[in-house]
Amino acid sequence: MKTLAIFGGTFDPVHKGHVQSAQELKQRLQFDELRLLPCHIPPHRESPGCSSKHRLAMVRLAIENTDLLVDDREVQRDATSYSVETLEALRQEYGENISISWVMGTDAFVDLASWHRWRELLNLAHIIVMARPGEPLPVEGEVADLLAQRNVDETGQVEVLSSTAAGRICLQTLTPYPISATAIRAALKNNQSAESYLHPAVLHYIQSHQLYTQC
Repeated sequence: MKTLAIFGGTFDPVHKGHVQSAQELKQRLQFDELRLLPCHIPPHRESPGCSSKHRLAMVRLAIENTDLLVDDREVQRDATSYSVETLEALRQEYGENISISWVMGTDAFVDLASWHRWRELLNLAHIIVMARPGEPLPVEGEVADLLAQRNVDETGQVEVLSSTAAGRICLQTLTPYPISATAIRAALKNNQSAESYLHPAVLHYIQSHQLYTQC
């Protein structure tokens, strides 16, 4: 079964940590495709610091010369970006004979019960949780119960993802990255260097369009 992973986010801005995590996941879980999917209007957080079109353009630049891909469907839809609707569109496009995985961070997974139609997500895809040191997983409540029921041990994840279309949860502890997009925006606003954390083409794009000077 073909395996497709979707790594959604605001990517505000996309930085080397995003690309590092995506490449690490693709290699470890042997995905045939891994796509970065910039959201248009995030339902769970404040509006991004720059437009979705700028963020999409930066993602395209950041993954040049890699084996990663970009999916622009949420930007093109021009509506609030609900993950369940994106996954429904992917299922309509590809049918049931493909394994689809939705990638998220621990912080998003902990709040999964607040997501729009969240109980339907595992009917449409697997969930890959990028676990980071120091970020606790839910230990009680509906999401904790779901994790206990659907979790796949790391040793069996590749086999499960390549043989089932949806329905399981896989925890992956990735190599930590030392900075966040929030810290990068603050550095750019204060005219501090962010060169170490951004692809050169992304940094040039930010500078040429004077992005993040006010956020």
